[in-house]
Amino acid sequence: MQPPITIAGTTIQPGTRKSIELPIPSFYTHTSASMPVHIIHGHKPGPCLLICAAIHGDEINGVEIIRRILAQKTINNLKGTLIAIPIVNVFGFVSQSRYLPDRRDLNRSFPGSKKGSMASRLANILMVEIIDHCTHVIDLHTGAVARENLPQIRASLEDNPEIEAIARAFGVPVIINAEMRDGSLQEAAREHNIPVLLYEAGEALRFNEVAIRAGVKGILGVMSYLGMRPKSKKKEYKTLVSGSTQWIRSPESGILRSIVPLGTLVKNGDILAYINNPLGEIETEVLSSISGIVIGKTNLPLTHEGEAIFNIAKYSEAEEVSNRIETYQDELNPLTDEIKSEEIPLV
Repeated sequence: MQPPITIAGTTIQPGTRKSIELPIPSFYTHTSASMPVHIIHGHKPGPCLLICAAIHGDEINGVEIIRRILAQKTINNLKGTLIAIPIVNVFGFVSQSRYLPDRRDLNRSFPGSKKGSMASRLANILMVEIIDHCTHVIDLHTGAVARENLPQIRASLEDNPEIEAIARAFGVPVIINAEMRDGSLQEAAREHNIPVLLYEAGEALRFNEVAIRAGVKGILGVMSYLGMRPKSKKKEYKTLVSGSTQWIRSPESGILRSIVPLGTLVKNGDILAYINNPLGEIETEVLSSISGIVIGKTNLPLTHEGEAIFNIAKYSEAEEVSNRIETYQDELNPLTDEIKSEEIPLV
């Protein structure tokens, strides 16, 4: 039996689960504030996995992903410990904003300090109270407002030989070998030799059923890989890694008419969209400058010259990845899937 775990002064015994409120700076109304944390502490020793969402307060898909994970019956008998924080940036979540009230980005403020800005203090609380207990982290994100991402894992694969294996265990068809951002949770955890996966899917302030299902499936897959729960007997697919991505920027200002959805295989010179002036007198083609898979796009049909509108991941075997994406999305789409789930699909 593993020993108890203590977080924010609360001790959780092995074989139990408990929700606690991690104290954070209060609102300026003098209303107290806290970060909700749920801990499932298994009987048997094993990894300590943190799953967290809404470090950017408007990226809410992960909140629903964590709710569904906590509703899974199998995790009551897990080995090791699962720490779930559905809302890290409580202030941004309340105001439906990516940022904190002082306009700082929490995910550029790690590892933080006790005496710094609000962002720095929140980062410090997370590092001291939570990260020090963890062996692995899955950080859940979405695209920005009016910008949507195909379900994908982003990780720095060179830093830890275990990270690529964990990324593949997540099971999404797209893995991006991406550099760490200064001040990110990922970078701060690396200093503690803790592997971190960033899951990117969907759009800010929107629920996306396929992205949510992919996130739930991926987290359960990682838990199985880590030995925290039984391994799945379902077929595993080959996942290919992209070493680079490139944004296609708007050549003109105007009304954008996109004709290429996420997950599409495009080639150099393919038409991705058209841009017209409001009267339709001028039409400009938006062409892809590279070959690859569309993994991100703007959903706003209004664009200024130079704005990023399509994100394309480069692959040496792009056609194989495209076929895998199509199969994967069919498996998770409520209209075409064969999943037996108690969760009612969101629309």
